[in-house]
Amino acid sequence: MTERLYLSSNILSGNAEIIDCIPRDDGRYSVRLNSTIFHPQGGGQPSDIGWINEVTVVHVTIEENEIIHITTAPVTLGNAFVRVDSKRRQLNSRLHSAGHLIGHIVELDMWHPIKAHHWPGESKVVFKAGVDSQSISAEDIQTKCKNCITQDLPCKMTQRDDGLREIGFGHFKPYLCGGTHVISLKQLGDIKIQEVKMKKGNLAVYYDVV
Repeated sequence: MTERLYLSSNILSGNAEIIDCIPRDDGRYSVRLNSTIFHPQGGGQPSDIGWINEVTVVHVTIEENEIIHITTAPVTLGNAFVRVDSKRRQLNSRLHSAGHLIGHIVELDMWHPIKAHHWPGESKVVFKAGVDSQSISAEDIQTKCKNCITQDLPCKMTQRDDGLREIGFGHFKPYLCGGTHVISLKQLGDIKIQEVKMKKGNLAVYYDVV
């Protein structure tokens, strides 16, 4: 099984061993590495893209519990130099961390996060009401997020004995998460709360980073 280096570090380049390179029906190739710095699509976050040697990695996915790097051309088995597209990783990490921060802030008003989608241009966090949930506006959320960003709360990562990982910021209670994140909240820049909408009893907070 591929060692998931992206879970414990923000390394964006390094060496890896190519174990398999198998043609796909669509003319692309499925590549498996002994270890990977590429985040696969999942957990509300799109996949990393990048390069294995000089071959482009256009998507990373999980198939039958294996991390598969989909490339545009075949690669030779053995040692390789791998690189993640840093701009895409940075944006994905900012959006994912922003989603966590929104989750923390809205939970203070007794709304409980139930799902999130951290894709560029369509990011949102959805909450269900608690017993004592309070009304909350886009302006309230944005102001409270800005205060936390000003404090530059650090990201705290904990690898549990059961193999799961927890991510929290500052004093907030951590969430289980397999995504990538900023080191501290000032790296977010600014969060723009675009809309707060009620739908079927749930609260959806739509946002972006700028």
